[in-house]
Amino acid sequence: MTETMTWAPAEITPSDGPLPGLLAGRLDELLLSAGAVVFRGFGITPAALDGVLDRVLRDRLAYVHGNSPRSHVGDRVYTSTEYPAEHTISMHNELSYSARWPARLAFYCETAPGSGGATPVVSGAAWLAALPPGLRAAFAGGVRYTQNLHDGHGFGKSWQETFEAAGRAEVERHLTGMPGTTWEWKRDGGLRITQVRPATVTHPVTGTEVWFNQADQWHHAALGDETAAALARIMPEEDLPQHVTFADGSPIDPAYVLAIRDRGLAAAVDVDWRAGDLLVVDNVLVAHGRRPYSGPRRVLVAMSG
Repeated sequence: MTETMTWAPAEITPSDGPLPGLLAGRLDELLLSAGAVVFRGFGITPAALDGVLDRVLRDRLAYVHGNSPRSHVGDRVYTSTEYPAEHTISMHNELSYSARWPARLAFYCETAPGSGGATPVVSGAAWLAALPPGLRAAFAGGVRYTQNLHDGHGFGKSWQETFEAAGRAEVERHLTGMPGTTWEWKRDGGLRITQVRPATVTHPVTGTEVWFNQADQWHHAALGDETAAALARIMPEEDLPQHVTFADGSPIDPAYVLAIRDRGLAAAVDVDWRAGDLLVVDNVLVAHGRRPYSGPRRVLVAMSG
């Protein structure tokens, strides 16, 4: 039997007080206790967004080493994702495959979707508790991520786009000193990065252990049988844009991958968007995803260390 946990993000409305005071006085406390906070009904406008983000995120970061397709739309502000609208994005903590990840994320709804398009969020502790004990034991040794980035022409993302860099030296400066990380420049100009990371981490303040990896998103089983088979005909697994194994290099059972994905989504709470809403997330305590949608949807994201 797996444990069950009841969890939901905190919701703050104008009845709780003016937004500047709430951001200055209660946000840190709420994030530690709830992990995610929705500010709803304040009517934050695009023109006011930079000022709000300055209060929420003390040191905005560039989206360096990110693997999600997105566009840069402002001062370290990005579209949340440009993954096709008809697909679900499973639960994940931003950059959990890296030795460096943002501590805090802020999502802002500029245009609400016509239908669907919620951002599901899940407590990492609840996600961990929802996983079968045998699965958790199998992942105790951690995971190994392999990333193949082309040199401007190829399948997947380029290393220039991924690292927002024009030269190799800038990429190497980012990767140098990251625990468990090795890399090599390939003959075709591409870059292969290998990272060994734990499957769970402990929050530095609360001490909470959380599920914290992207094994299900990086594994070919999550692509569906037909897509995985088609890719297998084109290239070996180790040459795919993204590939994951256990830390010792042994394969991960596809059944584990689907259980991780499905139980994370099942335990999640949907944040349905209205224009002007703001969602702030502790990126260790809480994972996020995206439900399919139709019609216009524009959700922006920024992050901080």
